[in-house]
Amino acid sequence: MSHTIESEEHKALRTAVAALGRRYGREYLARVAREGGHPDELWSDAAKLGYLGVNLPEEYGGGGGGIAELSIVLEELGAAGCPLLMMVVSPAICGTVISRFGTEAQKQEWLPGLADGSRTMAFGITEPDAGSNSHRITTTARRDGDDWLLTGRKVFISGVDIADATLIVGRTETVSSSGAAPALKPCLFIVPRDTPGFSRSVIDMELQAAEKQFELTLEDVRLPPSALVGDEDAGLLQLFAGLNPERIMTAAFAIGMGRYALTKAIDYAKTRQVWKDPIGAHQAVAHPLATAHIELELARLMMQKAAALYDAGDDMGAGEAANMAKYAAGEACVKAVDQAVHTLGGNGLTREYGLASLITAARVSRIAPVSREMILNFVSHQTLGLPKSY
Repeated sequence: MSHTIESEEHKALRTAVAALGRRYGREYLARVAREGGHPDELWSDAAKLGYLGVNLPEEYGGGGGGIAELSIVLEELGAAGCPLLMMVVSPAICGTVISRFGTEAQKQEWLPGLADGSRTMAFGITEPDAGSNSHRITTTARRDGDDWLLTGRKVFISGVDIADATLIVGRTETVSSSGAAPALKPCLFIVPRDTPGFSRSVIDMELQAAEKQFELTLEDVRLPPSALVGDEDAGLLQLFAGLNPERIMTAAFAIGMGRYALTKAIDYAKTRQVWKDPIGAHQAVAHPLATAHIELELARLMMQKAAALYDAGDDMGAGEAANMAKYAAGEACVKAVDQAVHTLGGNGLTREYGLASLITAARVSRIAPVSREMILNFVSHQTLGLPKSY
């Protein structure tokens, strides 16, 4: 790598993706969401240019890069006002898990489609009663002959209506001879959209986005042995192989959104005149925008560190950095959006300027896929070695 943090290849990728983002922009995504559609044209163009599968292995049609490259793609689309939420799920979580732990048959069936955008996969982990506690997952998989039977519920699962399948996190039923509570043995199953017993209902969200949120019900969903991804005994490792990229990509999503809002505010502050100077000449306007920029840049540095550690195969180091990056990016995004709206005053709440809807959207990066409090718990226990409260 050169003396700069980011390589020339990464800078070139940023420039190219930013150009694609500008062709579509915020108004495109807002219109698609209003009309109840999906950003198919942007998804397709990003796929054709090789951006969607940039992290997937070359032998399966991907770009042979890593989460570092994929996070650049999402951040730059976000900075242009048109982030693709399903990038967090389909290539980053599902594509990574399958490429790392899937059978050869699973890789050949799914990775080329995930890379070229022709297929998408959703990810189902969150449950109504478990929240962020993956140890309370109640979706169970039990053997029935060679098959598996999957039963349970999931909630806040993005894009299930458009995904060809959902990667469902369950747990295998383990009966202990000592009578103790069964150990958590998470396992991941590929459940095609039209599988009998697999139903979905849309959750009515205040948040207006192209990607709808769903509650899923699995009632004795029968799956062949080939639906299980990886070894049923290595479930926790496989699960975190998907969750670390998810956190890094959520950071990219948040940083992109924060940058978009900040750019709008800066443009406004340079041109809006109330007295003799543009409002950006006043420190009360300028300094909070400068602070927001610094915090976004700091969050990006931690995201880059997390991606570099993950791509280098350091799962433990990446776990810590990915959580910190997601926390920092969520905070920076909320502050940047808030300051941008405030800079525009009343105009910040108009549809014309398109910032008001980001107030709701920005909060997602604090809440999902894991709350900032759970990240603080992680850092307290794992990094600082403090005792657990639960």
